[in-house]
Amino acid sequence: MLQSTFFARPVLLVAQDLLGKYLVSPRGEGMITEVEAYDGPEDKACHGRFGLTERTVPMFGPPGHWYVYLVYGMYWMLNIVTDREGYPSAVLIRGVGEWNGPGKVTNVLDIDGSLSGKKADRTAGLWMEDRGVQVLASQIRRTPRVGIGYAGEWKDVPYRFVLAQ
Repeated sequence: MLQSTFFARPVLLVAQDLLGKYLVSPRGEGMITEVEAYDGPEDKACHGRFGLTERTVPMFGPPGHWYVYLVYGMYWMLNIVTDREGYPSAVLIRGVGEWNGPGKVTNVLDIDGSLSGKKADRTAGLWMEDRGVQVLASQIRRTPRVGIGYAGEWKDVPYRFVLAQ
């Protein structure tokens, strides 16, 4: 199981290193194939840009904890907090195994806001594992993030990482 120290690093390193790791829950599991990084208060696509709010409290918390929020009133978004406590950065899990799209991942694994703020471990019922899959740099595509047209100059920053199949 990935420990908090894995997540206590800059978000871009964690995001890239999550490709090939496994997301595991009692409802199912699969290899992480697509993620997006959100990096602090300067990143106009990051929820941390608004400062500490009721919704973003987990994002400002310790690394290795879940940040889960609802978008469009219907889709739960699963993020893992990175870096250090007090600095809002997280990685959005966009693809796991055959489940492509963050809403599909959370729907299939029955993930909702009750997980937000909990440590990514067996006690929470959702964690990540390193099963020894070696991912080469040549297998990773970096692209702009999806659906953040509102983020000004940050909409084109290549903070989306996709494992080439």
